[in-house]
Amino acid sequence: MYSENTITIDGDVMTIYRLGAEIERWPELLPHYRKVDVLWREESADGSRTRCVAKMSAWRDGIPTSWMCHQERLHNEPKVIFRHIGGFTRGMQVAWVFDENADGTVTVRIIHEFSKGWPPAAFDRFVSEKIVGQFFIDNIAGKTLAMIKLLAESDRMAHAGVPMLGADDLDREFSNQSSI
Repeated sequence: MYSENTITIDGDVMTIYRLGAEIERWPELLPHYRKVDVLWREESADGSRTRCVAKMSAWRDGIPTSWMCHQERLHNEPKVIFRHIGGFTRGMQVAWVFDENADGTVTVRIIHEFSKGWPPAAFDRFVSEKIVGQFFIDNIAGKTLAMIKLLAESDRMAHAGVPMLGADDLDREFSNQSSI
């Protein structure tokens, strides 16, 4: 199974990278993540790389999921690599790739590769592609990217001095439009 979720974000590449890499913050930032426990962490001597092992738990529209992974953060590229080492998706390879575009936006791709290796091959393909890939990964990764986009673009707007609308401002704006 090969799956790629992609989004383009108007934000600073390192801000976007940190939002994607700092999995220990995901439960406070991403409503569909239930819990992330970092069990082990190691920083490289030169500060260019962080490795960790984490137990992660998320929701897929009310269905609980969990897995254990090894994560490697390559700060200078920037890139994030995961290898699932526990749970149903053991063996899954995941890469977060951040490409800066000429217009100042950043394209973020989350690439998943996975196969259970079950015989027969048609059954393995069905489980890996339809259930794991399309049902779980596309949903969870899609929500993750959408929320990171919202957070990064809000951060960029705040740093540019653009006032953020509050609920009262939105109510006033909508009531003014309805009277036109």
